[in-house]
Amino acid sequence: MQLTGLRVTGLSKSFAGVPALREVSLDFPAGAVTALMGENGAGKSTLIRILGGDHRPDSGSLELDGAVLEPATPAAARAAGIRVIAQEPEIVPHVSVGENVYLGSLPRRAGRLVDRAALRERMRADLARLGFDRDLDPDTLGAKLTAAQRQLVEIMRALTTDAKVIAFDEPTSSLSEHETESLFALIGRLRERGLAVIYVSHRMQEIFRLADRVAVLRDGAVAGVRPTGETTDREIVKMMVGRDLSTLFTRKRNAPGRVVLDAVAVTTDDVRDISLQVRAGEVVALAGLVGAGRSELAGALAGDLPIRSGEVRVDGKPLRLRQPRDAVRAGLGYAPEERKAQALLLHRGVRDNITLAMLDRLRRWRFIRRGEERRLAERYVAALRVRTPSIEQEVRKLSGGNQQKVVLARWLARKPKVLILDEPTRGVDVGAKVEIYHVIEELAESGVAVLVISSELPEVLGLADRIVVMQHGHVTGELDRSEASEEAILALAMAEDLTTSRGNQ
Repeated sequence: MQLTGLRVTGLSKSFAGVPALREVSLDFPAGAVTALMGENGAGKSTLIRILGGDHRPDSGSLELDGAVLEPATPAAARAAGIRVIAQEPEIVPHVSVGENVYLGSLPRRAGRLVDRAALRERMRADLARLGFDRDLDPDTLGAKLTAAQRQLVEIMRALTTDAKVIAFDEPTSSLSEHETESLFALIGRLRERGLAVIYVSHRMQEIFRLADRVAVLRDGAVAGVRPTGETTDREIVKMMVGRDLSTLFTRKRNAPGRVVLDAVAVTTDDVRDISLQVRAGEVVALAGLVGAGRSELAGALAGDLPIRSGEVRVDGKPLRLRQPRDAVRAGLGYAPEERKAQALLLHRGVRDNITLAMLDRLRRWRFIRRGEERRLAERYVAALRVRTPSIEQEVRKLSGGNQQKVVLARWLARKPKVLILDEPTRGVDVGAKVEIYHVIEELAESGVAVLVISSELPEVLGLADRIVVMQHGHVTGELDRSEASEEAILALAMAEDLTTSRGNQ
């Protein structure tokens, strides 16, 4: 049978009377990569879950290679040849990588015993064929895998069977640079084999590198479909959010006030002799390449990592940073890069997460004033437009953008003098980015000293009054907003490497 791909016609789905998909009609051709884009809540996840058999549509139809398809269950979807690579895959912790990959089709000997040698040989052959032989050991237990390795196991599961359609949901969110390159090469081979590839991502650079076509959803409906060679990031953003990319950064420069954060010759295990200042009403960005030491510096300033020498002052007062609590009490807030692992209580509600840094102020004697706590949480959920059914909703069930808003709400409620934001928009859709940028602008206008770490140079240039550039654990230069450019930042970020390179010529 000739592979023609997947066709979705008039697909609609509602939850409790609220439409998630509205008459969606899309083609996902065989031998092509179709990027599926849209804000959180646009309907991407609902569509993917229908394709994977997790949800039944209220109306509409699906066809695969010209035949009517009814993936009523995940097993039926897999049997039809549809595979969904989840962003957070499920792994059996107490068995090996090989057993996780081939669950249901393990090689056997002597009845029920797993043939370990055959399993290991099969796994290594598939790893080499798919380009992941450097990244996974067949004998490693599932419990010991990193987030990136867990995702690779999920990809291996899909590709060791007869798949016709593969949907990747934010697959590079936890992959290293090497793993990402291996994945991109693999997707290229899948396209050549004639599979229909659906690629869900917020990262424009990946979309224009990988995809043949871009399909955009907005508010549960199709906003547009374009060949990637005939569109721009500006047009895609406009389809996603209904406004132009130029509205992303609207911040006007404020006259900076007093010095609030003053780091003097700070040295840790990872950074050396760092001095910087952030003034009231000022946004300072830390820029640099991977391994520059930006996050390590932020962790030290926030009391997470020990400072070997030097001094940190807030409003002129030296801090004794023995633990994060000392920084919080001095008026310093910190939103780390790994929000799920370091900033959020994923199985607790929105209320608990927002008020976490406020318990000392909400406590009367030994008891928390629950009424005031609820009012506080509701106020900041409304102010930051956190999309949640209630303040008791578990944070793990929110989108990445809304999780980040919860972290920001925590510090807005605390009213810090200094706020350090490490990669505040990583894994966040464009609409949520705009809202987070507005929060940063409002914080600066209210007199907060804001230190932002970002790997996205347009974000750095759009937000910052000053840019401090780091490389290999120390500062290589500082740029005012008026003189900053991507080229100037990169030149400072690679200054030592460029000098070494010239010296070796």
